[in-house]
Amino acid sequence: MNTIKTIATAAVCAITLQANAQTVGLNRADMNLNVSPGEDFYEYAGGGWMKANPLKAEFSSYGVFDDLAEKNRKQLRELFDDLTSKQHAKGSVGQKVSDLYKLAMDSDRLNREQAEPLKADLAKIAKVKKSNLTELIAEIHLYLANPFFGIGVSADLKDSNTNVMWLSAGTSGLPDRDYFLSTDEDSKKLQQGYRDFFTKLFVQNGYKQKDAAVAAQTIYDIEYKFAEAMMSRAEQRDYTKLYNIRTIDQMQRDYPAIQWQKYFELMGVKDIKQLIVEQPKVMEVANKLMTTLTDKQIRDYISGKVMAAATGYLSDDIYMTQFDFYGRQLSGQKEPRPRWKRALGLPNTLLGEAVGELYVDKYFAQGSKEKMVKLINSLRKALANRIANLDWMSDETKVQALVKLNTFTVKVGYPDKWRDYSKLTINPTLSLFENVKAAGYIETRRNLDRLGKPVDKDEWGMTPQTVNAYYNPTTNEICFPAAILQAPFFDVNADDATNYGGIGVVIGHEMTHGFDDQGRRFDCEGNMNDWWKPEDSQKFKVAAEKLARQFDELIVVKNQRANGHLTLGENIADQGGLRIAFDAFNKTQQAKENKELDGFTPAQRFYLSYGRIWAENITEEAMFQQTKSDPHSLGRNRVNATLRNIDTFFEAFGIKKGEKMWRDEDDRALVW
Repeated sequence: MNTIKTIATAAVCAITLQANAQTVGLNRADMNLNVSPGEDFYEYAGGGWMKANPLKAEFSSYGVFDDLAEKNRKQLRELFDDLTSKQHAKGSVGQKVSDLYKLAMDSDRLNREQAEPLKADLAKIAKVKKSNLTELIAEIHLYLANPFFGIGVSADLKDSNTNVMWLSAGTSGLPDRDYFLSTDEDSKKLQQGYRDFFTKLFVQNGYKQKDAAVAAQTIYDIEYKFAEAMMSRAEQRDYTKLYNIRTIDQMQRDYPAIQWQKYFELMGVKDIKQLIVEQPKVMEVANKLMTTLTDKQIRDYISGKVMAAATGYLSDDIYMTQFDFYGRQLSGQKEPRPRWKRALGLPNTLLGEAVGELYVDKYFAQGSKEKMVKLINSLRKALANRIANLDWMSDETKVQALVKLNTFTVKVGYPDKWRDYSKLTINPTLSLFENVKAAGYIETRRNLDRLGKPVDKDEWGMTPQTVNAYYNPTTNEICFPAAILQAPFFDVNADDATNYGGIGVVIGHEMTHGFDDQGRRFDCEGNMNDWWKPEDSQKFKVAAEKLARQFDELIVVKNQRANGHLTLGENIADQGGLRIAFDAFNKTQQAKENKELDGFTPAQRFYLSYGRIWAENITEEAMFQQTKSDPHSLGRNRVNATLRNIDTFFEAFGIKKGEKMWRDEDDRALVW
């Protein structure tokens, strides 16, 4: 299922300086004072933290965000351990959460069952022929996986109050199309590793070795063809290219391998007249494959995708087959995470808001919500002032930008109304896989039932226990879950410079997403609509392209460069967040008094706080994967490359021409 949303990393809240908090917030031990801030600010601000937090075997990357997520996992474990120690009424949230967690923790049972829970589904797939493909595809889409294509209901980009059907074709088991298309030696090893993964998985599910290798090659060949037709990740960021309306009659004419009316009826979707196809060229390939592949090839492909989707819910040896490729080879992770951490993920995902309600009740400081709203308002004023004073934007476009900014919906902490999970049944007499499959069906039906109904703009796109935040263009909202409203992002005892440099920047980051290269395409109502004067739009594109080129020049790992166009939205938001938060910070008493604290000026503390929150250790494999598939730049580049465009950063540390962090004024990119 594919939903069209911009989800971006962020953070929260600031508070006024307290007299007894002189050493709280920034810690010199987190820094590397042997490095000059003008040579490598990332190392200067966070080198001590990185040295003190070497990469553990269970991680492919570990940063300050991950550190907070680890704290969060321990809190959730306390909640789940408490729940599992008590008796709960059948059908209650406590029963569902605790039984699901216990099923995931029961390694003895999982290892006894091996691949047995999959047999019934694989037996069904073994009978499929092209003549009854529509029926099988619909059933698989409802419960298990998305072979060939997938559907999902989300807001119409041009009518943000209405839910419409979206279709995404070309499901792939590798992070990006380039993993298939690249021909260097490292890519060839990963391609072989992917085929080996499926070969072993087929053997574990009863195939003979020779047949397993043939089936694995079939999957690889199919996904290679998808990759050839697919838009690049950077191209996929352009919503206008994804918005391709097709009527059901057009679908039947252009993609006749599926009986579309029958498919949607089997999916429980009635009276559908049209849908939006994200990548028509990929759907053309999917249609051709469903027509030309042999029945056996279709069976092998669908079986393999179902097996791969189930690996986390079966025996340890099957899970390790998945880990050996996706964890060890693809990401550079040396060991799997302990079972309790993996087990947390099931109730935390399938019963997310039910867990969130328990989490908020026990761990969330209620006063944080009010303080957060005040901080957001101060940042909103700072952004409004920055827009009003832009010398490259016309007054007409400024008015529209300010209208959009002032209509932002702000969500903080947790939803006002919690989700109802009464339709979900967790039955401990059934296998873990069967329960996950049943939960998947409930979630799919919940999504599909939205079709044609008004968008629920009170609904949250993240659970309260998620260490993250987001901006959604179709609802024009920024959201900050409870889990991120804590140190090091929000520290009630820290000085304003520290909080504005950490939390304030990432709030400003989310606000800026409303005006980045894609967010700017949406108006105050959340509709994709060009509200810019043409000359202003052109000036924006020139500035954005300048920023993209800066990141394109960066070497990430070996000979792999960063992708400035894939990461452009996040890079614009990082830069905007810094400028907005610094402007807002300058209104505080600490900034006005401009007194040193622990040897650093307020402005220095602001930028040191920003540098620290992106400190991370990461494997080369994970660096490569993130660069290929993630719209966020690596932490080092989010700090060093971004700060080289910020005048007040140079002033704070007295950085001069000739130092590595310096960038000539004419070469600096200013977007917001």
